[in-house]
Amino acid sequence: MTHFINPQHPFNSTIKFIRSIHNNITDMRKGEVGFVLVVVFLLLGFSSASTDDKYQKWRKSMFSPDSTTTSSLLINRAGSSILFPVHGNVYPTGYYNVTLFVGQPAKPYFLDLDTGSDLTWLQCDAPCVQCTPAPHPLYRPSNDLVICKDPICESLHAPGEHKCENPEQCDYEVEYADGGSSLGVLVRDVFAFNYTNGVRLNPRLALGCGYDQLPGTSYHPLDGILGLGRGKSSVLSQLHNQNLVRNVIGHCLSGQGGGYLFFGDDLYDSSRVVWTSMSSDYTKHYSPGVAELFFSGKSSGLKNLLMIFDSGSSYTYLNSQAYEALTFMIKKELTGKSLKEAVDDQTLSLCWKGRKPFKSLRDVKKYFKTIALSFTNGRTKTLYELTPEAYLIISSKGNVCLGILNGSEVGLHDLNLIGDISMQDKMVIFDNDKQMIGWIPANCDRLPKSRTMYI
Repeated sequence: MTHFINPQHPFNSTIKFIRSIHNNITDMRKGEVGFVLVVVFLLLGFSSASTDDKYQKWRKSMFSPDSTTTSSLLINRAGSSILFPVHGNVYPTGYYNVTLFVGQPAKPYFLDLDTGSDLTWLQCDAPCVQCTPAPHPLYRPSNDLVICKDPICESLHAPGEHKCENPEQCDYEVEYADGGSSLGVLVRDVFAFNYTNGVRLNPRLALGCGYDQLPGTSYHPLDGILGLGRGKSSVLSQLHNQNLVRNVIGHCLSGQGGGYLFFGDDLYDSSRVVWTSMSSDYTKHYSPGVAELFFSGKSSGLKNLLMIFDSGSSYTYLNSQAYEALTFMIKKELTGKSLKEAVDDQTLSLCWKGRKPFKSLRDVKKYFKTIALSFTNGRTKTLYELTPEAYLIISSKGNVCLGILNGSEVGLHDLNLIGDISMQDKMVIFDNDKQMIGWIPANCDRLPKSRTMYI
């Protein structure tokens, strides 16, 4: 999900005020609709009985004492990536997640991957005021608090809104547009990663210890969120700033379910990738800028669609004008075909049924055309194609449903999201070093091998 930063609101420094904060959040939801993640850092004065000596010990080292740390730094100079298997699907699960190992000793947690937001957080026993059901026991936080003046804390505030009433810590609140939220404090802890060359890595990274969660309308059991955005608080940015990996992230989401996520740039051949520039006008998210919409190889006349790649969204969203135009063209194309609208199927906004239930997209894709988004880089135009498999699902009722939704109805206004459904069976790469976004058709069911393993 995409996110924006709201002005900071001061609150008193005791945990008893959390409930009143949530009341304020509820009032905000009633008046504001948005498919965005609102990040508000509330300097709540979460009390700490730790001494200065203990605090200095917390911050002594960036890595756990491990003989592999030094060697990993040396090996990474030649280039090496971190690879994660991905689980889940667009439908019926509705999300993709990865397993991260955090803490000492390292324990597993399932996190939703979200390129539209920055902060990674876990449901946390601090103790927990309100937590939702999760696949694993709650995260037990380290005592290594992130201080308010830390650049990571500062990066998550709007300019001029970063005030440190309690300088020894950094409290956060994240609110999702579906009504879900997480309230907590930033800590640092040890993460356990493996390079693709087999070397183990144990950096200390900042994450959110979420001790008060409210579930949203799209709720599902989870341990937390893996923020993969462009901000300083993202796990990728932190690893890059410690010179442990190149500032490149990519994923390959299989249409059959599963796939993989990676940090680094040695799992693909750059010369085979279709590249377009990241927008210099919209730098908060992975945006290639504005696009022109094509249907069946012809321009729809719809231009200047501001697009964002967002793995935190299962489906693709277009603004109201583009959505209405696209659905009109699809319906016109289906005129005279054997498909009829299935008004009784509420799986998604628009579904069609055939003479008999469909078993797979192979049964129905012949009725639908390819959609494309054209991005302009100077004099060069780049096409991002959506075959029927990249915008349709087969519902549990055996109908075919359109996985492109009206973003204006969920508060996106003029923003347009390329969601998971439209990134399936492609390796999609976000190269922050070169400020480029790339894609290439790929077999996402097979984990790739590092190109530097045999150098």
